[in-house]
Amino acid sequence: MAKKFISKADVAKKLKVSEAIIQEMINGNVFESKLVGKIIKVDEDSLNEWLENLSEDEEKMLALKRVICHFEEYMRPENIVLDFHAENKYDAIRVLSEKAKDQKLVRDARWLYEVVVAREELISTAIGNGVALLHPRHLHPSKIKTPSILFGRSDEGVDFDAPDNKPVNIFFMLLLHNDKQHLFSLSYISKLIMNSDVLSKFSSATTTDEIHKCLTVLPETNNA
Repeated sequence: MAKKFISKADVAKKLKVSEAIIQEMINGNVFESKLVGKIIKVDEDSLNEWLENLSEDEEKMLALKRVICHFEEYMRPENIVLDFHAENKYDAIRVLSEKAKDQKLVRDARWLYEVVVAREELISTAIGNGVALLHPRHLHPSKIKTPSILFGRSDEGVDFDAPDNKPVNIFFMLLLHNDKQHLFSLSYISKLIMNSDVLSKFSSATTTDEIHKCLTVLPETNNA
């Protein structure tokens, strides 16, 4: 029987990861592939055999890659703003609200500023170690055009009433549509910032690509 070759997009859909990860797997000869015309395609039988014989470690790695790909749907490189200046916490919220509007993530920067400030005045979203997880008090899917997360880094620390009394210069603004998205993202970010090496890279990175890589590479790589 002739072999059946399927596209990277079909493989990505089947494994629930990005096409970039499928390309990495092809480069690593994880399964058989060949050039069909100008398009690289994967041998479906080879793919199925690999899936059927996954080791426990490989299963865990695949699951982790799926989680990272899911987070990347919200955290795109263009959602990163580096070294902005803010006089205080309200100024920082204003800058990120305007960034969200510029990226067409929300319809109204003023509305976003007001709802995030209202949440902030209940209790600070600063969690310590120079990080704050900004978000509205309630979910507003009709106001938020695209479920997204913004990353911001201020040029100087800002007083944010943090529990450790340290200034904040790393900001995540969560703009999501439902509780599932929100809780998933909070969990993912919380695990990331528990890694001191990742936090250090957030502060020392000089480009948005470096920041995005810190946010979306495997933890083993981050710890290297």
